[in-house]
Amino acid sequence: MSYGASDGLQRAIYARLSGDAALTALVGSGVFDAEDLPSSTNPAETYVVIGAERVRDNGSATHVGAVHDFTVAVHSVAEGFSNAKQVAAAVGEALTGSALSVADAHLICLRFVSARAERTRLPQRRRITMRFQALLEPTTP
Repeated sequence: MSYGASDGLQRAIYARLSGDAALTALVGSGVFDAEDLPSSTNPAETYVVIGAERVRDNGSATHVGAVHDFTVAVHSVAEGFSNAKQVAAAVGEALTGSALSVADAHLICLRFVSARAERTRLPQRRRITMRFQALLEPTTP
């Protein structure tokens, strides 16, 4: 299965984040897949980008599965980190608060791994990169 559920996981993450009321109250429609980030994003906004993914096999002689490590980044031009941290907390709650429904796979576990807050150059002044880990098994062997 090593990479079979990757697209389903990406779609589930995007659907959860873009449909989460607490997160959309903070960023509106500012949830993007890294490949779909519009070049015209207003730098005055705070927005969320689903980023890089690394997948490794987690199968054995009796089952198949994969571990998906992925990032979600919060970008902001606001002074200080308070706004970005509120958005990051909403992202974390949205992803780990209740189970995601992943097409063609069973999500065994999704957990927060780490976060890094840093100052960046314009157009974004602040970025918080959050790392998550998902363990998936296919629904059909």
